[in-house]
Amino acid sequence: MKSAVKNSMKTIAAAATALLLLAVSPASSFAGTSTGTGKHKTSHSGPETAVNVQYIGADDKMFEFKVEFENPTAEKFNLTIRNDEGDVVYSKNYRDVHFARNIKLMKEGNDMENIRPTFAISAGNRLILRSFKITSTVTSKVEVTKL
Repeated sequence: MKSAVKNSMKTIAAAATALLLLAVSPASSFAGTSTGTGKHKTSHSGPETAVNVQYIGADDKMFEFKVEFENPTAEKFNLTIRNDEGDVVYSKNYRDVHFARNIKLMKEGNDMENIRPTFAISAGNRLILRSFKITSTVTSKVEVTKL
């Protein structure tokens, strides 16, 4: 269990760093690479992907992300979100030309404040991935005043 928490913490830190780099230099997200030899060509970034995923925030029970995808041909595509362990936590097909949705992910497990979601959009022969690592630190302040 402790190694899983450690791995989650490391992954969340990496995703936060990636998120910070994207926020500071959005143009750099278009200088990407593509890989793949099977059914899908996997793209982590590039002008052809037209995918934007942003962390919006969280409340006591959920994390919220905004997912945008430009789909000018209105072809059918699938949005799948996987958790830290690779389990599918969301999957739905769409045909929107200008897809924009806020997606909420339930906080679950022992380490509810730290997650590593991977967003995958499968359109035609393309598979577009965006991964995040979210680390939350909750602190409390106690003040005692003698009366």
